[in-house]
Amino acid sequence: MGSSEGTPSTAAGSGISTNTCWAPAESAHHFVLVHGIGHGSWCWYRIRTLLESSGHRVSCVDLASAGVDRTDANTLESFGEYNRPLIDLMASLPENEQVVVVGHSAGGLSVTEASHKFPNKIRVAVYLAATMLRLGFCTGTPDLSSYGENAYELGFGKGTNNPPTSAKVATHLLREVVYNTSPPEDCTLAAMLLKPGPIMALQSARFDDDHEAAEGVERVYIKTMQDNVVKPEQQDAMIKRWPPSKVYALDCDHSPFFSSPFLLSGLLLNIAAAAAAAAAGSSN
Repeated sequence: MGSSEGTPSTAAGSGISTNTCWAPAESAHHFVLVHGIGHGSWCWYRIRTLLESSGHRVSCVDLASAGVDRTDANTLESFGEYNRPLIDLMASLPENEQVVVVGHSAGGLSVTEASHKFPNKIRVAVYLAATMLRLGFCTGTPDLSSYGENAYELGFGKGTNNPPTSAKVATHLLREVVYNTSPPEDCTLAAMLLKPGPIMALQSARFDDDHEAAEGVERVYIKTMQDNVVKPEQQDAMIKRWPPSKVYALDCDHSPFFSSPFLLSGLLLNIAAAAAAAAAGSSN
């Protein structure tokens, strides 16, 4: 499949709605938002507000050990256990419902597993500065060696003589590394809510089942051009190895849900609308 880069538009709409008062419009989409390592469903608060206020349904998940989930990241050895909240959500959807799944950073692994298991329930899979690897293989944490040997706060659930079992970007580097173009108040929020990510679980991610079904799920990649976590050249390498249908670029840091919420939400709406139109056209 070919790829193209475009400039996203801003999201429309104003006001705030919640899931309990959400009223589906005829052209409403259901977005499933999946956070990256260390984050939780809380990181989508701006995007969720913008999408819901435009009349769409939004589901955010806390993967195991993230957000309000109390699992200790140092005890998670299986990616299946880590990603279970997303898989359970997808399983609960009606068989005839298709959703737009968005994965940020390591959340791309979660999206890929969902594509393998529920290809018929995903209208389009969106990888946002995300790990996009067809078979799910992931080696360790992003390379932050240029920031010094203390770039990560590591956990050693199996003892200090064994490899680390969890990791979190050091608090003093969050602004410089993860949120370099984001508002300072969002960086402060993140510093209060970030949790260690389960390294063992992420490294165990392997997707060997039903490649053909997963290949049938449309994929779109959103690059982040000022990203200090997953560098633009690393994103390009993944795009080259497993080409998505389209590639877009945002001139922002690794966290566009903070740094470019209006552009990101507008882009997600455009991606969803295009996928829905393509699906309607193919059924006629």
